[in-house]
Amino acid sequence: MTDQEHWDAIVIGSGMGGMTSAAALSKMGHKVLLLEQYKTLGGLTHSFSREGFSWDVGIHYLGCMAPEDRERGMLDWLTHTPMEFESMGAVYDNLHLADAPPLALSRPFEAQERDLKDRFPDEAEAIEEWTIALREGRETMYTVASTRAMPDFVGQMIEWWNQRAIDKWCKRTTQEVVDSITQNPDLAAAFTAQWGDHGGRPHKASFAMHALILGCYLESGAWYPVGGGKAFAEHLIPTIIEAGGEARAGVKVETLLVENDKVVGVRTSTGENIYSDVVISNIGARETLNNLLPEGFGPEDWISEIQALPASIAHFDLFLGFEGDVEEAGATRSNHWVYPTGEIDAIWADAPNGNPPGFFVSFGSLKDPNHDPGPKQKYAGDMVVWADWNSVARWADLPSGARGAEYKAFKQQVEDKMFALFKAYFSDLAELVVFRELSTPLATAAITGHHEGRFYGLDGTPERVMSDALQAKTPIEGLYLSGQDVVSIGIQGALWGGILCAASVDRRIFKQLKG
Repeated sequence: MTDQEHWDAIVIGSGMGGMTSAAALSKMGHKVLLLEQYKTLGGLTHSFSREGFSWDVGIHYLGCMAPEDRERGMLDWLTHTPMEFESMGAVYDNLHLADAPPLALSRPFEAQERDLKDRFPDEAEAIEEWTIALREGRETMYTVASTRAMPDFVGQMIEWWNQRAIDKWCKRTTQEVVDSITQNPDLAAAFTAQWGDHGGRPHKASFAMHALILGCYLESGAWYPVGGGKAFAEHLIPTIIEAGGEARAGVKVETLLVENDKVVGVRTSTGENIYSDVVISNIGARETLNNLLPEGFGPEDWISEIQALPASIAHFDLFLGFEGDVEEAGATRSNHWVYPTGEIDAIWADAPNGNPPGFFVSFGSLKDPNHDPGPKQKYAGDMVVWADWNSVARWADLPSGARGAEYKAFKQQVEDKMFALFKAYFSDLAELVVFRELSTPLATAAITGHHEGRFYGLDGTPERVMSDALQAKTPIEGLYLSGQDVVSIGIQGALWGGILCAASVDRRIFKQLKG
């Protein structure tokens, strides 16, 4: 590699948005260089293994992947060979709210409406109103998201035309919409319990974001990639390479190269300059400003608006390895949301003190038809607890091997608290656990580069949804943003962020969107 190396486009970060923007441009004949700081390509879609067990770091289930869905069609176009997805069936989530019996949630909209009416027979009118709100909120969010790759005047016209719906669904929080529909606290808890799917706490998140993410599963069910999350990189990277591009892991971009007020390439941490008239950042909007922009460069109003947007939550993830008949012991393909006290809008802010107010459990091995448990019946699952960065902030500036006995004790306390809760709800499964490994927000920050380990990026607040600063094409010539900060939170949002970013670079891609 030399300082004369020049590409049609450089993409920084190999998460879902980075891979899809690179693949889309490759399909149009561009030679794209995809750079990833971590040792493994795929960002939060990558998988890892320990002692014969394998886990996905960020995928538990996906919406919008039915054969007839637009997102599935886009993936079929982008991938070198088509990906396969396995349906999780009619029931995809189970809610455990305080002492109430578990509530199984089904798809589509009509089925879930019936699930809720069976549990809350006196609240039929409120449940029907909630379903309407989810449908309308989802469509409004799609409308707003479409403006992220349009010329300013077109986007402004679309927003003006849809102003009433935007005011009603985008500018109100999830909690405000729920409060306008029902005063039944148990029903309100059921409406909001899955907020962890987008990381937006009900009192903070735009309802439209909540509706978009939940509606993905209600429209066409929940799906899991055959072969696990790593299948995305396995199918998207070859598209880039076939067009003459490359994907390089273990390459950290130090800064953007700037000439005459425009971005002309990147400099890596080893001092190598790589040039392109198109640089796409998929590491997050705030991270792009903080880590890549040369000091004093870029419009102050644009930078200030992004910096003012709050970051999302952090999390602890306890990866579990089981040996034995996990289905007999209570494991399911559907996920579990557990709130021991019934308090929904809360995170574990003071870890390791107290107890987590809620947690999420998923059994990835049961979702993947390619999983071979072998003679020891090995299965993988994990338990996620929403937390705050402050609990680990004091160790943030220390290398992972230099955090000392205090950090080791902290991790053990967190792991013990989490596993005790798991055992309280899944006692038979706990007996089959032969492997445990805890991931903290520090690991998320190290692997993804996300600000304070907040892997959902910017919080899905009304201000974020309506921010004009989060356009795919930035006000800096040559610099583009991709990923979930552009459109919406999660893998589906990152996919659309990548597609719309690529379309901002090469308008021919819009024809694929119409198709």
